[in-house]
Amino acid sequence: MGLVLHKAVWEYMKRRDHVQIDQPKQAESVQKRVLKLIKIGILGFLVIQTLFLNLFPISANPAFISIVGLVIYSLGLIVAIIGRIQLGYNWANLEDYQVIKGQNLVQTGIYSYIRHPIYTGDVLLILGLELALNSWLVLIAVPLAFVVFKQTLAEEVILSQAFPNYNDYSRHTKMFIPFII
Repeated sequence: MGLVLHKAVWEYMKRRDHVQIDQPKQAESVQKRVLKLIKIGILGFLVIQTLFLNLFPISANPAFISIVGLVIYSLGLIVAIIGRIQLGYNWANLEDYQVIKGQNLVQTGIYSYIRHPIYTGDVLLILGLELALNSWLVLIAVPLAFVVFKQTLAEEVILSQAFPNYNDYSRHTKMFIPFII
C-alpha cells in the first residue's frame, strides 16, 4: 500500500507542478526511457513480491525482522513523501540532470537537516520492505545505496553551480542522515 501511496504522491505532484513550471517539452533520450522502464519494472516487481512472493526467506520465525523492517519501511516512506512535498515544484526527474527554470534552493523543513531526503527515504523504504518481507533481497539495498550516492554527487555538482549559496548550505546540513552523514 505504501508503494502505491509513494507513486501516487509523485504522479500527482509531477502533474500539478508541471502546470506551474511551463517548461518546454523535450524529446526523451533512449537512456531516459530505459531508466524509466527500469523504475517501473522495479516498482512492479516490489508490488508483486509484496502481494504474492516469499523469496529467499531470512528466517523461519520472521516476526522480529518483519517488525524492524516495517518500522524502517514506514520511516523511509514518511521521509521520502515529506521531502517530495516540501520540494514542491523545485523537483525534477532524476534522469534529467538539470535545474529547472524558476527552481529555488529549498533549505527549510526536512531540508534544513538533510539535503537528499527523497533518496534517503527511498533507500530506507526498499531496505525496510525487504526486511518486512523476510527476504535476503534486502541485500539489494547495498548496490542501491551506491547508485544513490553516485547520483547524489552528480546532483550536488549541478546544484552548487546553479545556486551560489549551495556550498554554504552543504556545510550546515548532512547528505542523508541528520547530524551524521
